[in-house]
Amino acid sequence: MKMSKMYMPTLKEDPSEAEISSHRLLLRAGMIRRLVSGVYSYLPLGYRVVRKVEQIVREEMDRSGSQELLMSAIQPKELWEASGRWDNFGPEMWKLKDRNSREFCLGPTHEEYFTNLIKDEIKSYKQLPLNLYQIQTKYRDEKRPRFGLMRGREFIMKDAYSFDTDHENMVKAYENMWDAYDRIFTRLKLKYKVVQGDTGAMGGKVSHEFMAMSEAGEGLVAYCDHCDYAATDEKAKVIYEISEQSTEELSKEKVYTPNLKTIDELVDFFKIDKSNFAKAVVYDVNGKGIVVIIPGDRELNETKLCNYLGIADHEIQMADEELILNITKANKGFTGPIGLAEDARLIVDSRITKMKNLVVGGNETDYHIKNVNYGRDFEGEVVEDLLLVREGDICPKCGEKMEMARGIEVGNIFQLGTKYSESLKAKFLDEDGKEQPFVMGSYGIGITRTVAAIIEQYHDENGIIWPLNTAPYHVIVTVINTKNEDQMNLAEKLYEELISTGLEVLLDDRNERAGVKFNDRDLIGIPIRITVGKKAPEEIVEYSLRTSPEDRKEVGSSSIVKLIDEEFKKAGLNY
Repeated sequence: MKMSKMYMPTLKEDPSEAEISSHRLLLRAGMIRRLVSGVYSYLPLGYRVVRKVEQIVREEMDRSGSQELLMSAIQPKELWEASGRWDNFGPEMWKLKDRNSREFCLGPTHEEYFTNLIKDEIKSYKQLPLNLYQIQTKYRDEKRPRFGLMRGREFIMKDAYSFDTDHENMVKAYENMWDAYDRIFTRLKLKYKVVQGDTGAMGGKVSHEFMAMSEAGEGLVAYCDHCDYAATDEKAKVIYEISEQSTEELSKEKVYTPNLKTIDELVDFFKIDKSNFAKAVVYDVNGKGIVVIIPGDRELNETKLCNYLGIADHEIQMADEELILNITKANKGFTGPIGLAEDARLIVDSRITKMKNLVVGGNETDYHIKNVNYGRDFEGEVVEDLLLVREGDICPKCGEKMEMARGIEVGNIFQLGTKYSESLKAKFLDEDGKEQPFVMGSYGIGITRTVAAIIEQYHDENGIIWPLNTAPYHVIVTVINTKNEDQMNLAEKLYEELISTGLEVLLDDRNERAGVKFNDRDLIGIPIRITVGKKAPEEIVEYSLRTSPEDRKEVGSSSIVKLIDEEFKKAGLNY
């Protein structure tokens, strides 16, 4: 492609809307443009990258035995009502009506649709196992779209669904997809971790997330370097060490604590450690007050709480001062477990039941109570683990200390079981002629999010550094002076020769200053660079790589193909 004819509107300055490197560089490199918040167009360079990521995904999915199809983004309400998700999925679902007032949604995911597709077509166990996938645009009405392609309202996704006769075979399909994902993200040159994830709105009991490690990631991962344990902060089990305490239960005592509402203020007042307090967190769940009690030195994991309550995250919010006053008879900051209103629900982290002589809110403005003990002074619904993991927590698998890192969720796999097949009455006949529900798995890869993740891991202060197999073009030929006949002739000759070998080549034949061309070359991140300059009459050019731009060498134009071949061999690629 000749750049003089190319639509590539690069920007000199960082756009004000860009918050992270991938967003900034995709905009500056002329690869995407925003239409409205969370909705982007993919311009020629960017779309080439999207297609390359899609192709790697497609090749490995096909290799795994999955079959590609394409389904509509428009799904009728009835399918989602059958699974119970029409009302439960939450406000992210984009709902609409046709001219006859029939209700539909723009698909955020496709479990119901795929299940409905096969339920009248697959009748016998002899037709199983089956794995189908598509690469398609998905829609989610994000409350706060941000970070460019990381969290949009419209995005490209690969989603696959497996159908098996029983749990054992579903697990085999799950492992098969895990292997395929390993191959995909390895080929994409991503540094990633596979971590235990929360199943959330998808359902099922087992899921794993493939996290591309990056400080720009919204997800937090707890992992252990001493074993293979890794989980998202939403899922990670917390082993909480309770300090040695006297077994004697002291007499409880009400203490005047004027205007002392935070744990830090109370620590200074009582001169004791945070771990000697019981922290109360008050929520409004569909209009009902819920008080959660956890150790004072830890934070509550809302995902674990929602899972216990069996609700979606959009159904829970922090209680306002009016609700707190109604259930505690005290102002915010003085909530405790003793003397709550009868209609308030009290939920207690299990570690609280093992701790002695705690300080709690007095449910009376300006008062706390010390020497409070579970069982003697209050009782509630005990949940094994409601805590949010943090750096240095004990690994639940091997007992060593864990570390924390940020990551970008680029893929996920779910063991769905029979959640959707039972609700949509999708059944097959087993070997005994009896009807059985399909046992399903669900497998997603965020295509456009993966593009952003690659940039987050591969960039410098000058621009993107694409791996060879995802770069929009393999080679860029830059002409220093397009008015010089020798330079243009040699550049055109190289351009045609490289294209004839199957390479993807950009020829920068624009009538621009050399500095502009070099800056754009760095910005768009083409891996292999050839510069045609004043030694063109001798058929000598400058050869360099985007990964090491300072390592430039002058070579004869006849040796260029050999040098490029060597780069492809190093990368384990063909062209």
